Amino acid sequence: MSNAMNQRQTAPFGTWKSTITARTITAGTVGLGSVAVDGGTLYWLESRPEEDGRNVLVCRSRDGKITDLTPAPINVRSRVHEYGGGAYNVKDEHIIFVDLADQQVNLIEDGNSRPLTPTGEASLRYADFDIDTRRQRVLCIREDHRGDGEPVNAIVALNFTGDTTEGTVLIQGHDFFAYPRLSPNGRRLAWISWDHPNMPWDGTELWVADVGADGNLSAAQRIAGGHDIAVFQPAWSPDGVLHFVADPTGWWNLYAWHDGMAINLCPEKAEFGLPMWGLGTATYAFIKEGTIACRYTRAGEAKLGILTDGTLIGVTTPFVNMGTPALIGNLLALTGTGDTEPTQLILINLKTGTTETVRRSTTIDVEPGYVSTARPIAFPTADRRTAYAFFYPPANQDFHAIEGELPPLIVRSHGGPTAATGPGYSPAIQYWTSRGFAVADVNYGGSTGYGRVYREHLDGAWGIVDVDDCEAAALYLVDQGLADPARLIIRGGSAGGYTTLAALTFRDTFKAGASLYGIGDLMALAKDTHKFESRYLDRLIGPLPDAEALYAERSPLYHAESLNCPVIFFQGLDDKVVPPNQAKAMVAALEAKDIPVAYVHFEGEGHGFRKAENIIRALEAELSFYAQIFGFTPADDIDVVAIRNI
Repeated sequence: MSNAMNQRQTAPFGTWKSTITARTITAGTVGLGSVAVDGGTLYWLESRPEEDGRNVLVCRSRDGKITDLTPAPINVRSRVHEYGGGAYNVKDEHIIFVDLADQQVNLIEDGNSRPLTPTGEASLRYADFDIDTRRQRVLCIREDHRGDGEPVNAIVALNFTGDTTEGTVLIQGHDFFAYPRLSPNGRRLAWISWDHPNMPWDGTELWVADVGADGNLSAAQRIAGGHDIAVFQPAWSPDGVLHFVADPTGWWNLYAWHDGMAINLCPEKAEFGLPMWGLGTATYAFIKEGTIACRYTRAGEAKLGILTDGTLIGVTTPFVNMGTPALIGNLLALTGTGDTEPTQLILINLKTGTTETVRRSTTIDVEPGYVSTARPIAFPTADRRTAYAFFYPPANQDFHAIEGELPPLIVRSHGGPTAATGPGYSPAIQYWTSRGFAVADVNYGGSTGYGRVYREHLDGAWGIVDVDDCEAAALYLVDQGLADPARLIIRGGSAGGYTTLAALTFRDTFKAGASLYGIGDLMALAKDTHKFESRYLDRLIGPLPDAEALYAERSPLYHAESLNCPVIFFQGLDDKVVPPNQAKAMVAALEAKDIPVAYVHFEGEGHGFRKAENIIRALEAELSFYAQIFGFTPADDIDVVAIRNI
């Protein structure tokens, strides 16, 4: 311990020296996710900031040996829908993965890798694989960018044998497809589809078709879903019963399809589904016929349960936030994050309840005295609803505050906006709390994890409800004596960046902000974004051209004269989701008004920052910005970010 508890120093908030630095956050740190099992082998993806953010496919064999399967420079990542997901799959010792560089699909078989699709054809993108070993092929989503207008999505088959191929089209005709899933006997295929203007959490259709001996489909029928029912993760049980998640009750519950009827297996006011921002997203896995391991959310907090005969039994884990379970023998493989522990990949023995850690996301241990644990809070909103957040007070075992001083508060607005934040140890939050900042991570109206009604609070009200709720969270914490009203900060990325800019433009509660690849011009976003989100704003704002005036009314860029507090902008120059011109236009508007503004851009980064040096630069620049704006000196030896008009 660096200082005994009775030797704690008194220092202003924001100036505390912390062992959690931007460099320790990235050094020896990896992201863990996309867990899969084949036989006795466990697979997962590691995102490695120190290797330029590339995703590496890793496996652990039956004897416990851990091996990288994809050497540098391979980056296992799909660009379907721009957000990707579903970039690999394993089955019967066949391993399929897609490489980011050219979106080429590769097969690893008997330790050797070979391409299934032509080289140099990056305009064809593939994802969400299911392996049909009987017919020696892989089924997947293909997104074709070769023509004029929007890319064309389809379900295709890629053969294991013969020359490389672009894929044989099995199903097309809808704007989007996901989850091509083959029954255990190979005779039926399930999938979901949806069309503009729906997003996959608004309304999708579940289809089933017969698969002939030649691999072609026939007798396709829609069995669930619709315009206002969102179907998620169709999957076949070991005995060939189709399961899926859907929300006709207003909650994403788990269903089984029996004799032409959808049976709700566990009617609960809980969410067994997630917004499908990435392909291949999953929340449940079969343990055996009739028994399912489920990751679900109740009141915004993730839990793990075993569902048998309509009874859901909770499983104790060391986590407060977790990923998708996968079965390996009598063990459940699971990634998750604890209150004070970083993300880990563990194995849970279902008989004994004991756990084994397979991989930790970091090699660096942080003493508990530097860690702030999440406190769930519920607070009233401007329109008399209740909204939710996780509050993290300042925490540092070496320091305490000057008597009577209140901490600066950072309100975090998550992206999406149809997404959610959860509790748990986050280095990106602990970086701030260990320096004397308080943090409120807000699940504003429109967030998932609280049912469809809560999710639909944002319909037609983006830029209003989310802003109201972030503002309400800050004012609630001020009223509780937990935050300094003169040092309220809001920050967010992507859609959270839009909420940030809207809050700073249309309200006067916050005194500074940080926008990471955020949206300033809604009309420009609607005209200049990718296919997946090209009609997203129809529901969040209104359909064009009828709602054009509303787009202007809610765009911070068109009302920059009302923005009178300092903002720092971060932007990847390769961003295809929110192009750099959004940030540049906002920066120019603030410069013209003589408002303090900083702009930090990164070559080679897209929508989100993956390279270690850029993650470090962004965190340190944000700290430097707040220090200059609020007049304190950080303990860290960091570069001073240039602020114009200061």
